[in-house]
Amino acid sequence: ELNLRQQKELDFYLKDFSKELRPDKKFDKRLDLFYYKDTLFTFNINPILGMSYFSNDSGSFYHRWNGAEAYAYVGKKLGFYASLRDNHESKRLSDPEYLNQFDASNYKVDTKGGGDFDEMRGGMTYTWDWGSIGLVKDHIVWGDNYHGSNIFSGHQPSFAFLKFHLKPVSWFDFNYIHGWLVSDIIDSSKTYVNGNSNRINFRPKYIAANLYTFTPLKRLQLSLGNSIVYSDQNVHPAYLIPFFFFKTIDHSLTSTGSNFLGQNSQFFFNISSRNIRNTHLYLSAFVDEIALGRATDSEKHSNFYSLKIGGRLSNLGIKNLFVTAEYTRTNPVVYRHYIETTTFASSSFNMGHYLGDNAQEVYLALAYKPIAKLHVELSYTMAQKGWEYLYTGVSRDPQGNGLGHPFIDRVYWQGSDISFKTKYQLVNDAWIFASVSSTDYNGLKNDVYTMPYFKGKKTTINVGANVGF
Repeated sequence: ELNLRQQKELDFYLKDFSKELRPDKKFDKRLDLFYYKDTLFTFNINPILGMSYFSNDSGSFYHRWNGAEAYAYVGKKLGFYASLRDNHESKRLSDPEYLNQFDASNYKVDTKGGGDFDEMRGGMTYTWDWGSIGLVKDHIVWGDNYHGSNIFSGHQPSFAFLKFHLKPVSWFDFNYIHGWLVSDIIDSSKTYVNGNSNRINFRPKYIAANLYTFTPLKRLQLSLGNSIVYSDQNVHPAYLIPFFFFKTIDHSLTSTGSNFLGQNSQFFFNISSRNIRNTHLYLSAFVDEIALGRATDSEKHSNFYSLKIGGRLSNLGIKNLFVTAEYTRTNPVVYRHYIETTTFASSSFNMGHYLGDNAQEVYLALAYKPIAKLHVELSYTMAQKGWEYLYTGVSRDPQGNGLGHPFIDRVYWQGSDISFKTKYQLVNDAWIFASVSSTDYNGLKNDVYTMPYFKGKKTTINVGANVGF
């Protein structure tokens, strides 16, 4: 039932996947820098190279990167992978305050406003027929989306975590992680002078999270899970048990009744349906600071949630045409916490939706794939953000307790983006791309939330190419 474009793309990608599907090696294999396979051991390595160049009436700037990626496995169960890239940006594209979706980075800043950073990702896994376990350093994305998840977006720099996956039956899937986050909060008791400089140590910070996914009907997936960010202690064994509702563990560990001794817990769910032909419908919700006791109290109701709803229609009258619509709303104080070491963040970058709290976004896109490996897209994005309210967590403080704040009663930052983008995959993992974007970023907080070269009304041209991901 595949159309001609899909058939050609399938043949193209089988040049890569047939390495595992066709152990006899009798297939049209993709080009690799080095590839080896025998009955026990497989090893593959490829380069990473890329350049992305931007130009508008504020000036021109670029992002270049280079490195290598490799994977290997021994037998059918033990696997390894690694990816290292060195990055340079002539002007820094990302910052914990910037409201964009460029790769989050920990820069070594230069005097010209640019910066360098390295990104090392990889891990090792052990897999069996109905599950796997691994230790990796990578990004994690949970929650259906086409323009940024509101559960785990993967926007922050990669961090190390244990991962555990189970799929014992066709209708049930389970995922768990325990991660080591970067708090960026200095531990003064462990910071000392070393020669002419200070040896700075940060407070420890961890996350435990799980996600249960059920498939009651074919093409319908219902997922629910919870997480907890905890700090100022060693790794606790209770949070290493994958199947727990972690907030209850926090209650038992902080039984004195003081809220300031507790940790930061979250709950989330996701619904994904492809039951209507050529249609993908989805909804995801992230609920912060679970407190069912005040859920019906109109004066104290916290509404600490982020909600995303969207859909995509495919082949609507025209083959290979895709129409996407998505709306995201995140209420005040979501992803934040009054204890700095337990915010839903790592390396100071929010792990949830890239706009943060008290914000909303509308995303519309029309995409077309006229031939195999060519993608053309016209998109419109409108985003707004209100005030980030003070959050002290003190229940008797009406300004800082986080309760009852209005949703965007005044817009402090607004951005609109109309973009035309195209990209073409020359060979496996090698792309060329180009885009033209008309943007308008403004508001009282524009200096804080917008990368300087994008402030105000701009028409930006972006061209580039990359090998590897």
